Amino acid sequence: MTATDSDKRLVAILRGITPEEVVPLVGGLMDCGFAAIEIPLNSPTPFESIARAVSLSAEDGGTDRLIGAGTVLTADDVDRVRDCGGNLIVSPNVDRGVISRAIALGMRVMPGVMTPTEALVAIDSGARDLKFFPASLLSPDGIRAIRAVLPDDVRIYAVGGVGAEDFAAYAAAGVYGFGLGSSLFRPGDSEDKVRAAAAACMDAIRRTAP
Repeated sequence: MTATDSDKRLVAILRGITPEEVVPLVGGLMDCGFAAIEIPLNSPTPFESIARAVSLSAEDGGTDRLIGAGTVLTADDVDRVRDCGGNLIVSPNVDRGVISRAIALGMRVMPGVMTPTEALVAIDSGARDLKFFPASLLSPDGIRAIRAVLPDDVRIYAVGGVGAEDFAAYAAAGVYGFGLGSSLFRPGDSEDKVRAAAAACMDAIRRTAP
């Protein structure tokens, strides 16, 4: 399956997933249409999980999905994610070394920002995808105000306290996509529960204008 940019508007944040859960849970997310998978590095044996997710995507014929790591704090971690076959780097902060290393390796990088200063530093470092976190504190109005001073080609992802019911309001404020954590997956959740949440979120994003 070849993913389009619109399929990547939702990033599944699987904090706490174990390698044994990758096939049923990531497989279920892919079945529902998710084309961006983030496994935070503070999960159990995250690099093994990332490698398994990459292999699962390849077996499914996925050629353009984004699969990689969150909570990436160092350039060395970027290298380790790339060694696992990953192509997505998500950080909680703006680190020029992380951004430049990911770009040099041809990876998609999403640094975390909350202020105009942080956003513009990230953009100056080469990032074109920004994770606004925590989005629930900024609100659609706050993000709209910051969006006004950013280049048009920058994609904003709202992360933190945002669920399917919020997509329309944030999209109207200039948000392109969303990172979904606990509203999609909590450690111990069953495959059926994750699939149901994924299907609801995918249905909502497809009804939401970019």
